[in-house]
Amino acid sequence: MSIQLPPSAAPLSAYPVELLPEAVRRRLAELARNEAPVSAYVYDGAVAAERARELRSALPQWAKVYYAVKANSHPGVVESLAPHVDGFEVASRAELELAVAAKPVTGDTPAPVLAAGPAKSVPVLTALVRAGAEVINAESLLELHRISRIAVAEGVRARVALRVNPATIPVTGSLNMGGVPSQFGVAEPDVPGVLREALRLPGLKLAGFHIHAASNNLDAEAHAEYLRWCVEWSVRTARDNGIELRHIDIGGGIGVAFEGEKPFDVAHFGELAARTEPPEGVTVALEPGRFLVTDCGWYAAEVTDVKTSYGESFVLLRGGINHFQLPTSWEIVHNIAVLPVEDWPEGCPRPAAEDVRVTVVGELCTPEDTLLRDVHVDRVRAGDLVVFPNAGSYGWEFAMHRFLGHPVAERLML
Repeated sequence: MSIQLPPSAAPLSAYPVELLPEAVRRRLAELARNEAPVSAYVYDGAVAAERARELRSALPQWAKVYYAVKANSHPGVVESLAPHVDGFEVASRAELELAVAAKPVTGDTPAPVLAAGPAKSVPVLTALVRAGAEVINAESLLELHRISRIAVAEGVRARVALRVNPATIPVTGSLNMGGVPSQFGVAEPDVPGVLREALRLPGLKLAGFHIHAASNNLDAEAHAEYLRWCVEWSVRTARDNGIELRHIDIGGGIGVAFEGEKPFDVAHFGELAARTEPPEGVTVALEPGRFLVTDCGWYAAEVTDVKTSYGESFVLLRGGINHFQLPTSWEIVHNIAVLPVEDWPEGCPRPAAEDVRVTVVGELCTPEDTLLRDVHVDRVRAGDLVVFPNAGSYGWEFAMHRFLGHPVAERLML
């Protein structure tokens, strides 16, 4: 079996250390003075908040923004976003508790959460119903029955949207989560039958549809066209099946640019989205995750050793895919900056790599623990810090924390 490693970074050079914000450099320098080797995420909540404000202000009034908590579930990040989003998209009881704590409600106001997930258990559904979730995105007919039964027992009617796997998405771009066999949602040909059954269930208030068919899309025009298509499909399907449409959830899918890619144009997307006019009283929900938090985080790990093997240079970290698995799981070039650390024990050799291409690896007993290949560095030494910018989404959350049992990475707010 071949090992999946990140693609080669050649001919790229490591970022200049000045690319790291001064506050981040200062905080990491403080950590480096501690006795324990550095391995930590540093988050800046103000960066995430600004990205949320940027998106929210670009959108028309009928659109709402719900942060997908799975992208980064650190309480400090969630709390930083809370004033600048309409709510949260959650997929577990832990995420539900985070969301409700960050954006508490009083009285009869629904909890500002949309709930997703292809295999929601009865305990999860019960917690969502009891919390008064704004909308539960139901993934199947059985799930609709379960929600209804729980709601009746609680003496309420749960507001639900049916997640749909559409047969086709007539839009270009990175829209690749619909029209194929999937565990997500109800296949479009089955939707009318499921809706007929849902309308008969006493514990449900059917509000609309959830269509999450976009993934890491950097094309603002394609994403606006996707939004328009979702609205038109939902209006037509609700009309044909006797549904009083109030809610359309188009999921997340706004992408983040890595090496050589053009960033998503938020302002242009907002201008184009405003040309779509949902029926009066209908809300269109967006569930961005990585788009809001990717650039609010930095993963830093201390260099424990520098080696040369058969002509190739390796930088070994106190960390790796047990802390930061994103470069391997997505097969991307995730570049670094090297933060020099001058403290070093007197009389101890200090291996270094200078003016050479290096491969950055972790501390795990597997060659798969490779984070970056063939990147040129001016100098990196044992004891310096290797820092990965744009590590605020799917970093700590994706990692293999228990493999080999090394200490997990710290998570710190600036």
